[in-house]
Amino acid sequence: MASSNEEAFKRLRHSLSRSSLTSSSVGSRPTTLITRRQHANSGLAQQNQQAQMFPCHRHCSNSFVGAEHSKPPRAADRRRCRRWRFRFFVSLVPVRDLLLFAKHLCIAAMVVAIALLGAQKMSDRSSSALNPEQGLASIPMAGGGLSRLAVARLESAGVPVAPLLKRAGLTPELIADPEQRLSVQSQIRLLDEAATALKDDCLGFTLARDFEPREIGLLYYVMASSQTLGDGLRRVARYSTITNESLVVGYREGNRLIIKLSYSGVPRHSDRHQIEFCMFGILRVCRLLTGQNIVPQHFSIAHPRSGSTSEIARFVGIKVEFGADSDEFALNLDARDLPLIHSDPYLNDLLLKYCEAALANKRGDRSQLRTRVENAISSLLPHGRVLAEDVARSLGMSERTLARKLSDERLNFTEILQQLRRDLAVRYLDDRKLHVSKIAWLLGFRQVSAFTHAYKRWTGKTPRQMRTAGAY
Repeated sequence: MASSNEEAFKRLRHSLSRSSLTSSSVGSRPTTLITRRQHANSGLAQQNQQAQMFPCHRHCSNSFVGAEHSKPPRAADRRRCRRWRFRFFVSLVPVRDLLLFAKHLCIAAMVVAIALLGAQKMSDRSSSALNPEQGLASIPMAGGGLSRLAVARLESAGVPVAPLLKRAGLTPELIADPEQRLSVQSQIRLLDEAATALKDDCLGFTLARDFEPREIGLLYYVMASSQTLGDGLRRVARYSTITNESLVVGYREGNRLIIKLSYSGVPRHSDRHQIEFCMFGILRVCRLLTGQNIVPQHFSIAHPRSGSTSEIARFVGIKVEFGADSDEFALNLDARDLPLIHSDPYLNDLLLKYCEAALANKRGDRSQLRTRVENAISSLLPHGRVLAEDVARSLGMSERTLARKLSDERLNFTEILQQLRRDLAVRYLDDRKLHVSKIAWLLGFRQVSAFTHAYKRWTGKTPRQMRTAGAY
């Protein structure tokens, strides 16, 4: 770019001095400035040419003549013409050179713009390579306590941890540092890998039953130092995102005290063990902090489970409903007034300040529209036909608004529904204890044949063929 500009300026300087500079005809003498006398005697033909190109002052208009003139111009006229001709040579530049110079400037500007754009893209790529999470504002993070509990269980069972961490997108160094946070999706993948390696399909429940609650950290202590169980559960509902940014805990009082869990920024259908840990873990902490064996009036979990759940039922005190519409449990309304055995109002006030500060520093709402739509569809699928109108109503908007927002993100409701059904079908078929007819019902198909045809359209094989081939 610099060489192009230099060449353009050299051509411009040459054109400006072409009428006043000349090369020496003797040896290697340098170019010298032509004197006025030499310029005056440069030849009548050149004068005529210049006179035709630049008609000048009236005093010299008669001096530049063509071949018809037989007498040379007078001395006074020659002096005037030299003066005016010199002025025109200095002020005017050939049009060809001006256009060429403008062309080089334009090319130089384009080169600079392209270079700056390339540098910016390279900087963005380098920054993204240094931090894979950067720029992915939709990825919620977690403290990683549950992942570390799973790794400890794996190590105690003598299971190699490194391969599982690698498949989950984690590293041993990340797990070893309790101050490091990790993505919720990585934690979910690790729990799935650990459950398979330990052959424990109820790993989330197992960890919730056996873990030390104080390992939760700040969230546990702010709940434990509250005055009543109702106060403690309200604290959990407000500050749960400090520990896990995807977890939304709802607290509602009516005829019963209802605790409802949901996900923000994470597809609910992608998880089983983390949600089970949270549900059973909250119930266990309530019992520990009140010193009473609290038995829920109702306990439901959204994902299905085909194996025996008798151990889970003994722990909860009632039968747990799997494959329900939502993840929630209900307590007797009087349970909200139960005093907590570790209540400390002074400590609680201090911890509330820390929690509020942590909540203020937490990144904003990470919920993506597609994930919210998927989570809404998941709860409606077993009821049969899923309508966009019903999904929009559950999200607090009109069907037209939902369609517009999906269109803005280049999404389509029907495509989301079909892709979700396909993903759930793959996950359910992985559980060989689930009958194909039950899977068809969970996915909203009224007949098994409709599900079979849909699955063959998605994958090219029937559900039975996929299971026989051992693909899942």
